[in-house]
Amino acid sequence: MIEVTVRDEVAVITLARPDKLNALTATMRRDLAAAVREHGKSARGIVVTGTGRAFSAGEDLHEAAGQSLVAEVELFHDLTRAVLETRVPVVAAINGLAVGGAAEWTLCFDTRIGTPAAEYFFPENHIGLSISNASSYLLPRLVGAKALKLVLDSTRMTAEQAHTIGLLDEIVAPEDLLDTAIARVHHWTAPDTATAVHLRLLRPSLAEVERAFTMETEAAIEVEESGIAQAGITRFIRR
Repeated sequence: MIEVTVRDEVAVITLARPDKLNALTATMRRDLAAAVREHGKSARGIVVTGTGRAFSAGEDLHEAAGQSLVAEVELFHDLTRAVLETRVPVVAAINGLAVGGAAEWTLCFDTRIGTPAAEYFFPENHIGLSISNASSYLLPRLVGAKALKLVLDSTRMTAEQAHTIGLLDEIVAPEDLLDTAIARVHHWTAPDTATAVHLRLLRPSLAEVERAFTMETEAAIEVEESGIAQAGITRFIRR
């Protein structure tokens, strides 16, 4: 489930399924996209965070078993689309482990702030899944040539490692995480700032993001039809 509160004119969207490491069901992804769109019109900004020891374990693979991989991927794509369609700052407050599609979703955010417990993990390649969320475009945009190795190695990074290569912009104490994220929104949206214009100018190109979505959907079809995706999901569930 997700929880939404408004704090100092900033919408705080919390992934609230800690017993499952905030793994994202299909319903949660739909609700997240709707919440981002709704509050992207009314709030000064949006902060997304998690509860417990994870930001999110990514797609709920137990739910996804036997489902259409393409439909699952396209739900992730719409999360990224929802963020980039807003005209307010969107901040990831990464309290713990961020995995797969959830980690990839944060790549389109305007900044990513983590605690020392934050981790990034891109496990898809060794599960037999394909990446999503336009990360084929967004990840190289952030980390350059390191992107290929991160994906092929199914890399898991500490907060310090993620900060060093540019996935995290800042590391703060856990008790300061939400205050820092909200303060960043307030700083960027102070009176007489031109933030909305600069978000439009400097955010990832929507045209390039949509092109990446198309390519990633085609990749999802390929791994689904080959059987390696379902085999990988089955291995993961049994493990």
